[in-house]
Amino acid sequence: MKKQNIRNFSIIAHIDHGKSTLADRILEMSNSVVERDMKAQLLDTMDLERERGITIKLNSVQVKYKRNNEEYILNLIDTPGHVDFTYEVSRSLAASEGAILLVDSTQGVQPQTIANMYLALENNLEIIPVINKIDMEASDVEKTKRDMLKTLGIDASNAPLISAKTGLNVEKVFDQIIDLIPYPNNADDNAPLRALVFDSYFDSYKGIIIFVRIEEGILKKGDKIKFIQHNKEVEVVSVGINTPKEVEKEYLESGETGWVITNVKDIKQVAIGDTITHIENTNIEPLPGYKPSKPMVFSGFYPIETEKYQQLEDALEKISLSDSSLEYEKETSQALGFGFRVGFLGLLHMEIIQERIQREFNISLIATAPSVIYKINKNNGESLFVQNPYQFPDRSIIKNIEEPYVRMSIFSPQEYIGKLMEYVHKKRGNYIGLEIFSDSMNSLIYEIPMGEIVFDFFDTIKSISKGYASFDYEQIGYKVGNLVKMDILVAGEPVDALSLIIDKNQAYYSGRSLTQKLKDIIPRQNFEIPVQAAIGGKIIARETIKAYRKDVTGHLYGGDVSRKKKLLNKQKKGKKKMKIIGSVEVPQQAFVAVLKTNNENKEPTKK
Repeated sequence: MKKQNIRNFSIIAHIDHGKSTLADRILEMSNSVVERDMKAQLLDTMDLERERGITIKLNSVQVKYKRNNEEYILNLIDTPGHVDFTYEVSRSLAASEGAILLVDSTQGVQPQTIANMYLALENNLEIIPVINKIDMEASDVEKTKRDMLKTLGIDASNAPLISAKTGLNVEKVFDQIIDLIPYPNNADDNAPLRALVFDSYFDSYKGIIIFVRIEEGILKKGDKIKFIQHNKEVEVVSVGINTPKEVEKEYLESGETGWVITNVKDIKQVAIGDTITHIENTNIEPLPGYKPSKPMVFSGFYPIETEKYQQLEDALEKISLSDSSLEYEKETSQALGFGFRVGFLGLLHMEIIQERIQREFNISLIATAPSVIYKINKNNGESLFVQNPYQFPDRSIIKNIEEPYVRMSIFSPQEYIGKLMEYVHKKRGNYIGLEIFSDSMNSLIYEIPMGEIVFDFFDTIKSISKGYASFDYEQIGYKVGNLVKMDILVAGEPVDALSLIIDKNQAYYSGRSLTQKLKDIIPRQNFEIPVQAAIGGKIIARETIKAYRKDVTGHLYGGDVSRKKKLLNKQKKGKKKMKIIGSVEVPQQAFVAVLKTNNENKEPTKK
């Protein structure tokens, strides 16, 4: 294989700008797929992707394209467009030399267009701008070009103007891929093997399938290899490429992307971003991987059927193999039993994972309130770390409570800075400074409790900035906070899964909001149900779910009033007895209500 004829590239864009459609046309026009097998979103293999019309999982495919009687090998990686799946984009870019930046001419430059372009620049990739959907009535090519120059700093005057749906001018995209994207110039078949692991997934028949980009050397069937960072030695069972059908080969050579099946049985032994080499090679420098992801949303996952706990753990292990951003650890709840605390990149990511577990593994889940790990300093000098409110010791022995803090940077256009600052101050953020990157983009620097950003923070700043803001953070340790444990009592009994650790100044507002929501969610019974928010022994908010009432006096007519009172008193005694022995079922929606309460009905924090 001529190294000069290899091109490794990704397609990046905002969601719904036509990435998967362009990938379909590339497969079709390179004759990689016969007409009878062609269908829309060919590289989107999950049912969820097809139903929602979005790409969730990156997919790698190798196609051959002839130009001027010269055959070229094009290794294409189709990427997601939604902001929650940026980690998939970063992995694909780590295995590429170039990127097609696709922009919808009816919508122009969008937030994720900017974010993905910066990711490509960080990886020193050649960027090829392409303007799509020029066949649409709402298309405005000239405005799109101006937007790209002003916002991205990219001259799109020579960008191919295409319709990925109809195939119009797509051959010009092939020309630019060949002419502008550099071939892998460090590819050397004779050098010691170095291959980047950029993706993996679990197949129930073949086991763990690893996607690699061969930087140097050759990887053959039967080779004994090792993961440099994990120091794990394995044997290669088979290697191959996707065309998009799986095609087994004798070897993968430098410059290629393909798949590897090994005898690895433990999912945890495969690390995305690791480097593979032969076991006899020593002092091999690991390849730079992609930037690791940071969870933005944390929630507890509990199986509704407790006997499916082990199946839930297996499901999370298998999904995490193909989703390196998913983080989870075991936790328990008195109300819900054994479960897992799971970290996600956003609300859509959380929704997708929950739906995948329910569909692919047939496990119904309850998602609980998010939490972080707190440090409790006792009066006797001891310290303990807890992540669930029910683990908190008695208040009388607590000296103070420390919470984890992060240093956060919010990147946003100038026009949204004021509203973003107002929102972050409400979330107990401490202003550190403002960095100016350009005439239009600024960066706000804050120190903020991690507990304030684990749910809904990311989505709220996106909403405030109309999608243009993004943020990054790093943990900076623990600080003493004015924190209390707020219990929720239903019919006098605390429900530990609804408890919250909260800033004391916000406790009343959150307690009032949560009890009002639970009043509407918990079904009525034949007796009154008090729903209370309490700090220690003090009730700070209360709502009452009224009882169903049977009209026991309806059959009476006339007569003395004492007859009516006698029947009502009899009913009252019966309800009192029922209240003593009755139990209240708390529906799943109640746990969802807790997730959203912290961001509603809050008053500004008092300094």
